[in-house]
Amino acid sequence: MNISKNNLKPQDVVILLKIIALGSELWYHHTLAEDLGISQSEVSQSLNRSKYAGLIDNAKKKVNKLAFIDFLLHGVAYVFPQQPGALVRGVLTAHSAAPLNQIIISNDKYVWPYAKGNERGQAIEPLYNTVVEASIRDKELYELLTMVDAIRVGRTREKEIAKNELHNRILNA
Repeated sequence: MNISKNNLKPQDVVILLKIIALGSELWYHHTLAEDLGISQSEVSQSLNRSKYAGLIDNAKKKVNKLAFIDFLLHGVAYVFPQQPGALVRGVLTAHSAAPLNQIIISNDKYVWPYAKGNERGQAIEPLYNTVVEASIRDKELYELLTMVDAIRVGRTREKEIAKNELHNRILNA
C-alpha cells in the first residue's frame, strides 16, 4: 500500500505554527528552514502538503487560520496522538508549560526529552525532532506547540482550556 505524498506529516503542523508565530514578519523557505532546523526541501514539500490539505493559500504564504484551527482542535489528537512516557529530563510542555500552567494546577509534569533541560517529567514526544531547539529560540512558537501538546495528551478539562487559548491566539495572530 502506497502512502500518498500529500498526507500531512507532524512537521507540517510545526511549520504552520511557525508561520503563525511570525505574524506579519517577512519569511522565506530558507529562513523557516534555519529557524526550525529543517531542510529547505522539507519546508517546500511541507508547504505543498499544506496547500493540498487547504491549510495554506495557493501562494503558500498565508495560513488558512479557520481550517488550521479546525484541524488542530478536532484532528491533531487523532492524527498525531501521544501518551506520556517515562520520567526524563527535558523542557516543559502541554499544561506543564506557560501559558497553561498559569491556568491549570497539576502535579503531573510533561516534558519534551532534552538532555540540557532543567525539568523532570513524563516524556512527551514532540511533533518533530527539532521542536525543542526551535522553541528555545522562539517563545511564541513554544507556547503554540505546548498548547497543541495539551490537546494531544491532556484530559478533557486541559484540552478544552488549550483549545480555547489556541483558537484565540491563532485568530488574533
